[in-house]
Amino acid sequence: MERKPIHKLLRLADMDLAAAVYLESMTHPKPLEVICFHCQQAVEKFLKVYLRNQSDDNPPKTHNLVDLCDLCQAYAPEFADIKAACSKLTMYAVQTRYEDGIELDEIDMTRALRYAAEIKSFPPLVELREKLEQEDAQ
Repeated sequence: MERKPIHKLLRLADMDLAAAVYLESMTHPKPLEVICFHCQQAVEKFLKVYLRNQSDDNPPKTHNLVDLCDLCQAYAPEFADIKAACSKLTMYAVQTRYEDGIELDEIDMTRALRYAAEIKSFPPLVELREKLEQEDAQ
């Protein structure tokens, strides 16, 4: 299987999360919607990297993290452990992008950052990252 698209998507996921963390350090007003959006985008990409590694088929074009998590769970049952976080983050994909979207506060932002960091550190995703790094080293 071609690994380059997986590596690029993983790099983009890391950049989304890094952007969210950086933006959180801004003084007031913090761009809450943008931070939450980047957290959702990072997790979406992390899950799609996992799915691309498992199958030659491309993951579905969806922003619904629960659906992606369910697909991952077919390969590794422990993805059930992150489904609640995925559910919370899903709404930030679209609803934060428009003027009639949801109202957020700093608690929402803090949770989104925490969920995204926890999912990045989720053992099956860490194992995949380590595997890809080992392949690169060879």
